Amino acid sequence: MERLTVLVVDDDLEIRDGIEIYLKNEGYRVLKAGDGREALELLEREEVHLIILDIMMPNMDGIQATFRIRNSRNIPIIMLSAKSEETDKIHGLSVGADDYVTKPFHPMELIARVKSQLRRYVTLGTYGAGSGNIQVGGLELDPESKSLTVDGEPVKLTPIEFRITELLMQNAGRVFSINEIYERVWNEEAYNADNIVAVHIRKIREKIEADPKNPRYLKVVWGIGYKIEK
Repeated sequence: MERLTVLVVDDDLEIRDGIEIYLKNEGYRVLKAGDGREALELLEREEVHLIILDIMMPNMDGIQATFRIRNSRNIPIIMLSAKSEETDKIHGLSVGADDYVTKPFHPMELIARVKSQLRRYVTLGTYGAGSGNIQVGGLELDPESKSLTVDGEPVKLTPIEFRITELLMQNAGRVFSINEIYERVWNEEAYNADNIVAVHIRKIREKIEADPKNPRYLKVVWGIGYKIEK
């Protein structure tokens, strides 16, 4: 298997170099950038499998960079920030980040999250890989190519959005609680998962529903959770 490449983007040289040491110890190839603009330039020249991206940076911050990256790439993005407020986490997730780690963090926690994201993105792919396309009404999901179309039109989903959509489409009609969605998709115990899941659900609705405020497919069952309508 090819050596996986992680791009570390942070304006703090010591943090970049520190993360690089741990990643290289795990066998990853590491690229480094000091801000969002430099990261985008590297992405044009290099194949990258995951990005660790600080939010607060000069020239182009992590939010702007994520927005630009998501226009053309669906690789996993783990955001870093010195801020611990829930609003910053939600903001990062809403523009397309897959995970969020608050500074200061234990390096091995970050490495565990890197491994988890890469395992799902590169190795495991999706829950139903090889089982054929899944169709619910005008939604058609291809587990092999990790793609989704709505009434024949392709829709760009982040890796987390794809996994949530696939879980719900494979079990159309079944209601999943927020904690169950989090544990099945993130593969870790749910803790304060409500806002994280809700942000991703809202983004999926914006992409697959003609009228997100009156969804045809992705529906909430108040007090219980979410489902894809059969």
